[in-house]
Amino acid sequence: MYFLTGWPRRLLCPLRSEEEPFHVQPSSQRFYFAVLSETQLSIWFSRPSVLIVSYIESAKAATQFGFYQKAEWKPDDSMIAVATANGYILLFDVLGGGGDKYLYEPVYPKGSPRVKVTPGYKEEQCAPALSLEMKKPVDLEAPITSLQSLQEDLLVCTADGYLHVLHWDGLGSNGRKAICLTTIPFSLDLQSARGGPSPDLEGVYIRCMEYCVTLDGFAVVLSDGRLGFITPLTNTITADQLQGVWAADVTDGTCVAVNNKYRLMAFGCASGSVLVYTIDTATGSMQLSHKLELTPKHYPDIYNKTGAVKLICWSPDYSVTMVTWECGGLSLWSVFGAHLICTLGEDFAYRSDGTKKEPIKISSMSWGAEGYHLWVIPIKQKKKQEEQEFHFIKSALTVNPCTSNQEQVLLHGEDRLYLTCGDPSQGLNTLLGHKHWHVVQIHSTYLESNWPIRFAAIDTAGQCMAVAGRRGFAHYSLFTRKWKLFGNITQEQNMTVTGGLAWWKDFVVVACYNYIDQQEQLRLYQRSANLDNAFASVTKLQSDTLLLNVFRDMVILFRADCSICLYSLERRNDSPHPTASVELLQEVSMSRYIPHPALVVSVTLTSVRTETGITLKAPQQACMAESIMLNLAGQLIMLQRDRSGPQVREKETPANSKKLLQFCPPVVLAQCVENVWTTCRSNRKKRHLLEALWLSCGEAGMKVWLPLFPRDHRKPHSFLSRRIMLPFHINIYPLAVLFEDALVLGASNETVLYDGLQGPSEPLEALFPYCTVERTSQIYLHHILRQLLVRNLGEQALMLAQSCASLPYFPHVMELMVHVVLEEEATSREPIPDPLLPTVAKFITEFPLFLQTIVHCARKTEYALWNYLFAAVGNPKDLFEECLMAQDLDTAASYLIILQNMEVPAVSRQHATLLFNTALEQGKWDLCRHMIRFLKAIGSGEMDTPPPTPTTQEPSSSSGGFEFFRNRSISLSQSADAIATGKFNLQKTFSMPSGPSAKGREVDCAENMYIDLMLWRHARHLLEQVRLRDLGCFSAQLGFELIGWLCRERNRVARVEDFVSALKRLHKDFLWPFPVIPVGSISSPLKNGRCRPALSTRLLKSQSADSLLNSDMDTGPLQVDNTSHSWLDRLEDRAKDMDTASSAHSNQHSPQTHDAILSLLTNKVEEYSVGSATDLTETSSVVDGDWMMVDENSSTLSLSQAELEHISMELANKGPHKSQVQLRYLLHVFMEAGCLEWCVVIGLILRDANVIKQVICFLDSPEVPQETVQSIRNGLLAVDSWVSTNCLGYKPFLSLIQPQLQDLMEAAVEAVQPEAFQPTSQSSKLGGSEGPGGAAAPRAEDIRGVAAPLGLALPSLEPPGGFPRPPSADCPPEQTEEQGKEEGVYDCTLS
Repeated sequence: MYFLTGWPRRLLCPLRSEEEPFHVQPSSQRFYFAVLSETQLSIWFSRPSVLIVSYIESAKAATQFGFYQKAEWKPDDSMIAVATANGYILLFDVLGGGGDKYLYEPVYPKGSPRVKVTPGYKEEQCAPALSLEMKKPVDLEAPITSLQSLQEDLLVCTADGYLHVLHWDGLGSNGRKAICLTTIPFSLDLQSARGGPSPDLEGVYIRCMEYCVTLDGFAVVLSDGRLGFITPLTNTITADQLQGVWAADVTDGTCVAVNNKYRLMAFGCASGSVLVYTIDTATGSMQLSHKLELTPKHYPDIYNKTGAVKLICWSPDYSVTMVTWECGGLSLWSVFGAHLICTLGEDFAYRSDGTKKEPIKISSMSWGAEGYHLWVIPIKQKKKQEEQEFHFIKSALTVNPCTSNQEQVLLHGEDRLYLTCGDPSQGLNTLLGHKHWHVVQIHSTYLESNWPIRFAAIDTAGQCMAVAGRRGFAHYSLFTRKWKLFGNITQEQNMTVTGGLAWWKDFVVVACYNYIDQQEQLRLYQRSANLDNAFASVTKLQSDTLLLNVFRDMVILFRADCSICLYSLERRNDSPHPTASVELLQEVSMSRYIPHPALVVSVTLTSVRTETGITLKAPQQACMAESIMLNLAGQLIMLQRDRSGPQVREKETPANSKKLLQFCPPVVLAQCVENVWTTCRSNRKKRHLLEALWLSCGEAGMKVWLPLFPRDHRKPHSFLSRRIMLPFHINIYPLAVLFEDALVLGASNETVLYDGLQGPSEPLEALFPYCTVERTSQIYLHHILRQLLVRNLGEQALMLAQSCASLPYFPHVMELMVHVVLEEEATSREPIPDPLLPTVAKFITEFPLFLQTIVHCARKTEYALWNYLFAAVGNPKDLFEECLMAQDLDTAASYLIILQNMEVPAVSRQHATLLFNTALEQGKWDLCRHMIRFLKAIGSGEMDTPPPTPTTQEPSSSSGGFEFFRNRSISLSQSADAIATGKFNLQKTFSMPSGPSAKGREVDCAENMYIDLMLWRHARHLLEQVRLRDLGCFSAQLGFELIGWLCRERNRVARVEDFVSALKRLHKDFLWPFPVIPVGSISSPLKNGRCRPALSTRLLKSQSADSLLNSDMDTGPLQVDNTSHSWLDRLEDRAKDMDTASSAHSNQHSPQTHDAILSLLTNKVEEYSVGSATDLTETSSVVDGDWMMVDENSSTLSLSQAELEHISMELANKGPHKSQVQLRYLLHVFMEAGCLEWCVVIGLILRDANVIKQVICFLDSPEVPQETVQSIRNGLLAVDSWVSTNCLGYKPFLSLIQPQLQDLMEAAVEAVQPEAFQPTSQSSKLGGSEGPGGAAAPRAEDIRGVAAPLGLALPSLEPPGGFPRPPSADCPPEQTEEQGKEEGVYDCTLS
């Protein structure tokens, strides 16, 4: 409502005086402030805040009268009365300077357009020159306790128990009468009033008194602490015509302030609380409305140490009150008790180092014009205290509660507007995206002549604002970022806005008073036209307008004669500028129900009504103006259209003779209402929210008047009310309601400390924090659902919740509902007869997010409440199993944490195992990693030892090539020093390796073994199902030691039962196309059975990722990495006595194989393949370059049709690049582990002859079991027969490896001499030169023998003494996980 902003401002007095000011009193319009010190009366102007005149009493007079104590202004600001210590009333005339005399006036530069145009125009910008003249003093012969100004009279209370009535003008014997307090009869209510005097008031006097216009009486605090209200029974104040009522049971009153708009009396008490009373209209008794007090919850240190209430001060619009205590501090409450600001806590009370500040003690305070400032005079402490001015910004709803201001948060300070950025119709992101305000500075030209701003309005789209000050108005557009002011200053100065502003479509609707015609008018100005009366639509009004509002195409006015007028608006486009026609529809007199027009806070036209049955039958009527909502001093009154008579259908009624229905007598809907929100929009899906009425009720929180609909258009129950009022509390002060989004928007004060600012004394900026205003929002749906469930309206709650289930924070709503009910019930000291939690749990099961709601709520609640929660919602084991059945593994993982705390370790291990296996099966790798940690933690927890730190794993056996995106190269299992020594033997490679776990840990804990068993089981499962791609992902993501495990399983599960089905499965999993060959080219794809050398070199360059040619040695020098090769590389290089290798090599270059030359692999391009796995950026440039080379040379290449066809066919026979790298990696892994059957299958799919040749070479080794040899022989035969019938594309490749296949079929098993595998001295040297430290490249004849098992030059993962490379930032690890999800869609680029 009101928010403190910035730092307080210190007002420096230009006159040097030893006296300290102690009292400030504003004039009726608050443009002037009278400031008292002991012998001095000063008058200050409000804007600019400057001293105008000061009257200093002479020493002789000061001795006679005593020091000044209190001051009071005459309502027309022409006189000031000052009370002195010796019982005198001093009256001063305030005289204007007259003519053109100003104390301060603005100075404009030469040529400035700002010139004096109209009389009185300049007056508004200048501080006037005033003088003070003292009249004859009045001696009341007793100390004066209170002063109160009426229209013509001044009431003075004295300490001898008298009430003096002085006339402002005639102060002779006629102009004065005194009433003794004992003669006024007092009772608890007017009905039991007795006529006699009150003897118990002997010796008691009135300590503080204030007159309330709308209650027509005086609120008084007596010297004995009792509170009362004195009513004059007639128009004159005489002793026999006064009647008093007591407030029951209060004896510690200290001060009082009245609220004329809401008919409230706020009494301060010695206990520190403020009691707010109202008068019961029926009995006339004083009834306690509410209390204003600090709560121990928010102010535990100070709530009972504030001392007595010293001052209470209502704001000029009566929407907030400021309170201060004897111990100091300021506290701001809304009219019905919502606490807004307090300076006794947080940054106001403590420095940044935690030390407590001394609170500011206040001797007097007063609100400035329109409530933008609070003038404060602190009590003198250590140093001279000057007056201080606190700055406030306030909501536009305080004075202009029109509908368009209700869906936007619009605040205005004295010179700027704060608005939320964004149109509510554009969705929540624009409104809730940030906490900052859009601040619009009000145009200085308008402001300096029309300060203060009294009204502000924003349109429903949040794009246009209008403000009205003392005269005229101005409007601003966010589209153009420009203000529009009246072009003719006379027109601006000749009107003043009286009833407020509102937007209708693109028109500003203004209720104003025209000074020239001396008449009230309703005007509409078009936004895009110039701001000029020539373009305005003007309608004359009969009476002064107090309030204005717009509903669809209707305007509702509340007038000073207590009548309500409805006008229809229609846009007309017949002239160049669109105009609006206004037509009076209906007048409703409310004088019977409204005692005083100033009591009406807001008037709203709505479509809300009680007969929802009609709404169901005719939903189009939901948009019609059905009722008037009137906030009468906090009472919400509803006038509904009378539909009791015969209803005429709209079709039968001629358009021109449409007669509006009369209104029923008013009904009171709610008490203590500060604001009302309703909307004219309709939405069939969210009818509960859009047809509801929202109320803000101060400390009582909010209320919603919710419609209840029968489900599925069934007949409503006779006992079911049509609407229900539901109260709920929120933590913010509501300023706007977003109906469809179930959100309340507000604002809150935030503070920033700057106590590092040091001066000679602690400056004001260090004493006070800097105040800012932040936007806030809050969801309220869980409160409403809960209230419906409490009232057994579960069906309505379900309908409402289902209509909001699409909101992004709906899961949070459900969690909050469970959480709030759980906290209340589980922590209750008393047994709850009818607990709500089981009902809430049952309600949430209607929604799919039931399981995660419960677990999220549990994890945010302390452990002690879990038993109560799960007793209501079900056993966590059952809920865990439900999650598994629903495949919601993340939620199941959350339940595991619950189980771990509530069950024995064996149960949580059992459930963790279930979840781990399911996560493995579904490839949820992140979850798997968490589960491994969780299982280890359970194990360590059982043994009461911390979980062992896992040792770092060797990169070779961890994620490897399946994370080629992470910039990891494929590594080989032996280290650099092993290569250098060159001691290799087949025995070591084929034996079971000692895994890193054995090296890193001396003792393997049982839990790790348990996890390993599960991982092995899953790997076995994948291999049995021929899911190599999943196996690779599994290994890469979980760091599974694939090579070591495969070595162990080499002769068990790592066998291939059916080569053909395995081949087919790989084609499918890796999206690898089956090879096809063009018709007629099986025998000889190229002319004359040979490939021209030029063509072969071009082709060699053109194959980017995996070339299909193996070049002849004479086509150009080959480049081979001088990095470490696998043991198979060297093995083949050195085994020169083996016929198989030499025959394979000779066959490679023999002329008879040229018809299949395109399916071979070159070393040059294998380099590129490695590049793709190691350094993708380099690769892409090489690839692009190669393709460009082909393009450039295409003119010199004359390829025949058949050749081109063959090349394109070979390109089409390859799979995605990513798949190729993965297959190469797997080939490497299987080769390392000695799983030769799998090497054959992958060699076949890659159509890599070298791989097949190598495998067949190894089959001669005595280490290879006979079953493996037999299995490979049978598998290749099966593939051959399948190829012949089903896949002829493999024929060329099979014919290429025909010699090796022949050898395999014919060769008898011979024992191989172990010496043949010992490295020779020459190879040892070569090994040394080839190591990572060596720089020498292998000789050409060596290279000819080296056919890498993968066809790859494989660099080591790590340099000799280095560290693994970090994952590349642009290649996230999640990419691997995504591969499994993508069905047939692969990104074949090299990134």
